[in-house]
Amino acid sequence: MALRGTNQEFGRPYNRRIVLESIRLHGPIARGDIASRVGLTVQTVSTIVRELEEHGYVLSLREEPRGRGLPPATLRINPEGGYAVGVHLTPLGIDAALINLSGDVIESMHREAPHATPDHAFELIGAMVPELTALRPGGRVLGIGMALPGPFGVESMSFVGPTTMAGWKDVALPERLAAPTGLPAFFETDMAAAAMGERLYGLGSGYSEYYYLYFGVGLGGVIVHDGAVMRGAWGNAGEIGHIPAVPGGEPCPCGNSGCLERYLSLEARRRRNISDAAWVAEIAPIFRNAIVTIENVFDPETVILGGLAPTDLLEKLVGAAGQLPNSVSARRDRKTPRVTVATGGKHSVLRGAAALAVSGVLSPRFGQMFIAERERRSDLMHSKGVAA
Repeated sequence: MALRGTNQEFGRPYNRRIVLESIRLHGPIARGDIASRVGLTVQTVSTIVRELEEHGYVLSLREEPRGRGLPPATLRINPEGGYAVGVHLTPLGIDAALINLSGDVIESMHREAPHATPDHAFELIGAMVPELTALRPGGRVLGIGMALPGPFGVESMSFVGPTTMAGWKDVALPERLAAPTGLPAFFETDMAAAAMGERLYGLGSGYSEYYYLYFGVGLGGVIVHDGAVMRGAWGNAGEIGHIPAVPGGEPCPCGNSGCLERYLSLEARRRRNISDAAWVAEIAPIFRNAIVTIENVFDPETVILGGLAPTDLLEKLVGAAGQLPNSVSARRDRKTPRVTVATGGKHSVLRGAAALAVSGVLSPRFGQMFIAERERRSDLMHSKGVAA
């Protein structure tokens, strides 16, 4: 992936995040090597590194000299330089974890809360966060990120049906999350958070262009391009679960019929009282068609299958995709499988949510720029009388 700095007006906080990310990915690494990787001058990198060192985010180490002169100091992430809390809210319950700057899960916990109301969910989260942060007394907790099913802001789809958080319409998520925790708060769709977690700490770090297919209570996915999750005009790109795939199929709460997630999701699996093997055999043709559709639309290096489903079920699905139909991905020169199972596991969502908080705190104006742009587009569409 190509992490590049910028000279734009909002550049300093963004460059700080990019330098920190480069150190995390490639450390131990010298300042000059960072500058070459991110397209900044050594002087600029040195200024940013000095700031990061002063705040304890990175460590500078120098190896013992083996000849004349001193070897250059190399930089690495200070794992204990800060922490973030990741929260994953699903129709089944709430998961939360304390995660350090290296992406290590210090501790995680789960609370049963089927289809929790906002008041109940935030009450539980407010109790879980102190339990987690108490594990690192005196540690710097940068913020909290929450992932939950999308899409957001779509009247006919958002918070409607068994695969979403029904009853959560018009909830001020950042404000409600910040109130009981006292932390800077951020939120994202669960599929985008999972893709981010996989990019940072799983198989995604080895690809610059891949599709993350999120198999959760519902079904979603996002394309990761050059290390960045592509989110669309209003942040809802990836709702592949609502593609009508079976003509005359099962009605979906979104108002359409035959949507993919009515057949491919944990909620769909729950409704079929048969074994995993029998279920996979039943939906294998639909799954293969979904993969081919993804390949023809996005042309990814690979499709990474992850989410909440147990690894053995994901592996059965990948096995069922062994004889995929033809697509633009059926290349003779390919060196990677067309479909593979994510390595980040269920913690990918929590790690991605925590990473959202770290990036939001270290590069706040960069994140706010996209929020402002999204709001500007929404206002523009409304002024033209177009439904957002």
